[in-house]
Amino acid sequence: MLDLNFSDFPTLKTERLGLRTILNKDNVLIHKLHSDPTVNAFVGRENSSSLEKANTYIMRMVKFINKKECLYWVITLKGDDNLIGSVCCWNFDLENGIVEIGYEMLPEHQGIGIMTEALKITIEYIFNSLKANIITAFPSSKNLNSVAILKKLNFKIEDKPYNNKHDNIENIVTYTLRPTK
Repeated sequence: MLDLNFSDFPTLKTERLGLRTILNKDNVLIHKLHSDPTVNAFVGRENSSSLEKANTYIMRMVKFINKKECLYWVITLKGDDNLIGSVCCWNFDLENGIVEIGYEMLPEHQGIGIMTEALKITIEYIFNSLKANIITAFPSSKNLNSVAILKKLNFKIEDKPYNNKHDNIENIVTYTLRPTK
C-alpha cells in the first residue's frame, strides 16, 4: 500500500539538480515547455499554449498536490531556480502500490543526462518514501529518447495496461519498474 502521508512537499536534490514544487513564477517556462511541438507530440498535448493556460495548469497542479493526487516536481539546475523540465507522479493505485511517472524536458536541456539523473532520485523517493511496489510509464514507442532512458533505468516493457488512462499518445507502450530486493 502506498504511503502518501508526507506533510511537506518533498524537495529532492542530486549533484547537479534540484527538484522542487511548481510555483506561479514558473508560468513563462511552463508556457515554453507546453509550446514545444515535439514535446507535445510525445505527451499527447495540443500545441496551443499561452501564459493564461500555463497559469491555469500551475493552479491545477497545485490543487492536485494539495489533495495528494499527484507529486509534480520542477527540475532545476543547481544554483539556478528556473524550470528546465518536470517529473510527475500520479494515477496512484493505493491498494496495489502502483505509481505512474511522467516527465518532460525543454529541448535545449535534452540529451545530456539530466532527465536520467532526475528520474533516478525520483524513483528512489517513490520506492523508499512512498513504498511503491511498481512504477509505470507510458511513452510513445516513437519517443526513442524516452524509451532509452526507461531501459537505462531498468524499466521493462509489459503487455498489461495497468492504470493507463492515456488515449491521446500515439503508439503507447507500457514500461514498469519494480524495486530491487
